[in-house]
Amino acid sequence: MEKYFYLVILFPLIGFLVNGLLGSKMKGTTPGLIGTVAVFIPFLIALGVFFNYGHESQPILQNYFPWINIFDFQANFSILIDPLSLQMTLIITGIGSLIHLYSIGYMHDDEGFARFFSYLNLFIFSMLLLVLGSNLLILFIGWEGVGLCSYLLIGFWYKNEDYGYAARKAFVMNRIGDLGLIAGIVLLWSYFKTIEFQAMAIHAANVDMSDPVIIIATLCLFIGAIGKSAQIPLYTWLPDAMAGPTPVSALIHAATMVTAGIYLLVRAHFLFDLAPSVLNLVSYVGIATSIFAAIIALRQNDIKKVLAYSTVSQLGLMFVALGVGAYTTAMFHVTTHAFFKALLFLGAGSVIHALHGEQDIRNMGGLKNEIKSTYWVFLIGTLAICGIFPLSGMFSKDEILTVLFEKSKGLWALSLFSSLLTAVYMFRLLFLTFFGTYRDDEHKKSKIHESPMVMMAPLWVLAILSVFGGILNLPHLIGGESYGKMAHFLDPIFSHSKLATEHMDAGLEIGLMALVVGLVVIIGFVLYNIYVKKESLPKPDMSLRGVEALVANKFGVDELYDTVISKPVLGISRFFGQKVESAFDGISGFFFVAGFKSIGNSLRKIQNGNVEFYLILMTGSIVVLMILQFLIKI
Repeated sequence: MEKYFYLVILFPLIGFLVNGLLGSKMKGTTPGLIGTVAVFIPFLIALGVFFNYGHESQPILQNYFPWINIFDFQANFSILIDPLSLQMTLIITGIGSLIHLYSIGYMHDDEGFARFFSYLNLFIFSMLLLVLGSNLLILFIGWEGVGLCSYLLIGFWYKNEDYGYAARKAFVMNRIGDLGLIAGIVLLWSYFKTIEFQAMAIHAANVDMSDPVIIIATLCLFIGAIGKSAQIPLYTWLPDAMAGPTPVSALIHAATMVTAGIYLLVRAHFLFDLAPSVLNLVSYVGIATSIFAAIIALRQNDIKKVLAYSTVSQLGLMFVALGVGAYTTAMFHVTTHAFFKALLFLGAGSVIHALHGEQDIRNMGGLKNEIKSTYWVFLIGTLAICGIFPLSGMFSKDEILTVLFEKSKGLWALSLFSSLLTAVYMFRLLFLTFFGTYRDDEHKKSKIHESPMVMMAPLWVLAILSVFGGILNLPHLIGGESYGKMAHFLDPIFSHSKLATEHMDAGLEIGLMALVVGLVVIIGFVLYNIYVKKESLPKPDMSLRGVEALVANKFGVDELYDTVISKPVLGISRFFGQKVESAFDGISGFFFVAGFKSIGNSLRKIQNGNVEFYLILMTGSIVVLMILQFLIKI
């Protein structure tokens, strides 16, 4: 089946083209079915390859055609099939298929139904390029592709100016990180004379520890990861990404775009192993982000915003694990997080669907008796992310905390604090949404309804995965293999890593696990007493004072960026636009203006100022060229 693995990438691309070009002419849910099938078939292919990929199997490098050959720079269009790319492909296509299916019900009345699915398919195509590319250049194309698609999907309801601003914000902030990634790629090519992952790994084996070039290059790669995976200081775009439809939130926050930064560091681990100072920085940035975002989530009242800051916090924990060299542990949490965070976001979408667009948890309450199926799946997702035994989140979080306890007691204590904050804001969200009495207009209550089966079926699949996902990497002390099943599968990737982690004493590991679970249960009981028995409600925004107001306002980071960066840049732009350009116009007016005006009048028909049009035109041209070159090679 490896011979046909190119279909994994090709099917979502075909889905994008079919829905993008012909979707408006299709009837009913046809575009949604096409989009879903275009992702589900790649999942089946990847699953077949996964079951036939043994522990002794060698990585498979498939070259499709020579791509760039300029002087001494060469790059082929090729993919790398190994345990890491297979795992990511299964997550992307598996969770992506469920989100596509859910979207058929969630978006069925939207006038942009076909356009939505074309964007989703393009997103999946780009993400698959990112994780399957055998070199940094193909990874970068996928990296930019998911950035483009995030802009299109976050601003999908473009008639709302606030949503358009959120889309632009995500696009611009990701460009900052992308600049770091570009610099890292250029630096690595100049050092190794190759950007192929396998070739760089061979060369890296002969590089000295803390080589200055490697330190700078890995720092540049980390800057790229900070932007894409929303770490301090480039995290503010992610909560605003909630402007997109809820399935978009699930796709971006659960299994795909935000995990790209994690994947980059894991894929380039052979470089980061040589730069311990950069790995320390990775841990420090990760723990700061995790705690900071968790604190902000404590005072958010938008159901999607709570989950958004939760994602930022969980990503921070993954970076902490990466920083101590626990690459498999980070990938385990990437996987379980994909299960329960997709479940929570789609569950939130089911709540919003039932309440006809309401997202403020202060206007909810008592929903467990109105939408029982949604309540049960949301409860499972909440228990999983909080780390209740024996759900999947407990195993992956416990593994992170266990590794940190061995590596750094300080990081362990801070990560434990962040994990307990997770329990606080998630139980608060659960109790205020589903328990107590309904707090909005009674007329609205009469219209509350459960989501259709096309939406509930993916939720139950994700709920099952959230319950049993921990089986993928059980600790050795309760039946797992010596390094856990997932660790055993990924072992060929990290077998030469200098930062291997050994298992601690079984008794101590059980004690740490019991401590964390016990504290989470206590937090649950305390919050149940506050929000259910005493029926306490969040304070109105206007009555908040001091620290509470500061946290509710997200520590004023957006306002700070606006004052320090956005306004000065806009001011400089206006100065050059109004003063400098007008001066040049006056000087050159007698000689060039007439000619330039004539040319401008001819070109203005396609230069219409619509950024989305430019991006689609650029992407379409690249796709057509790639297809033509691929067909010629065949």
